[in-house]
Amino acid sequence: MRFVLFFSEGGRAIMTTKTIRESGIDEEETVMALDTEKLLEQASQAVWEAGELFARRDMAGHIRQKGATDFVTQVDLEVQTMLQKRLAEIAPEVQFMGEEKDNSQVDLSGAVWILDPVDGTTNLIHGYCHSAVSLALAEGGEVTMALIHDPYAGELFTARKGHGAFCNGQPIHVSGAQHLSDSLVDVGTNPGERHLADRTFAWMRAIYDASHDVRRIGAASICLCYVAAGRIDGYVEGGLKPWDFGAGMLLVREAGGMITTAEGTPLTLDGPSSVMAANGHIGPELLELINQ
Repeated sequence: MRFVLFFSEGGRAIMTTKTIRESGIDEEETVMALDTEKLLEQASQAVWEAGELFARRDMAGHIRQKGATDFVTQVDLEVQTMLQKRLAEIAPEVQFMGEEKDNSQVDLSGAVWILDPVDGTTNLIHGYCHSAVSLALAEGGEVTMALIHDPYAGELFTARKGHGAFCNGQPIHVSGAQHLSDSLVDVGTNPGERHLADRTFAWMRAIYDASHDVRRIGAASICLCYVAAGRIDGYVEGGLKPWDFGAGMLLVREAGGMITTAEGTPLTLDGPSSVMAANGHIGPELLELINQ
């Protein structure tokens, strides 16, 4: 039996025999179409409101360790709970993947929200004001919509597949740097993956020697936003999760950049991965350098 799933009128699903017949599509197939324009408007409001919780220093002080250098605060939990509820109201048929929950039943072949409620939790704990809410919408394993909100900077980065990338509604684009020697590059150290440290700091030294300088923001989503906005020219980090890079990968692509694994292979949402993002000029040079 054929089902055509349309999201309209507030992003909700409409499934009727009439819409199936009028679609003119074979009834033996299945199609899911999401009104990402409407969903982006609704999700933007929810994400912006969730960002207000970052100012709650009392909640940031309630810390639980998931690992030696991997933390979750009450802010993480409250943001995820709030957004999971709001997103279920906006699009109840879409699955939900969040950093602070069991995602073993999520089917990436369908439509999935992918949320990091606080990217940069360690920064949040220390009052180092570089953390963000990162939300992606994936369909069939491909990100079609992205929102990253940095409440400290008052910035909301958004993208829809095929429609460009924006910061607070203004178009953004990757930098025009032509060579790595003219570039500023962020190298993420991922403290939760200490076994990658030797490789990471080898990358850092090599990039430092070959570029203007290196930076370390401490939040993958913000790094990817900064690549997309041309504030930095490249970014590399190992051991990231889909909620770390899901939204940022679409932003970089829609801003005219390239994003792959650090080995230069296609980046997917299937599991943990290294990430390399840059403009199209320095990307190949950066990949060659870190793979020597």
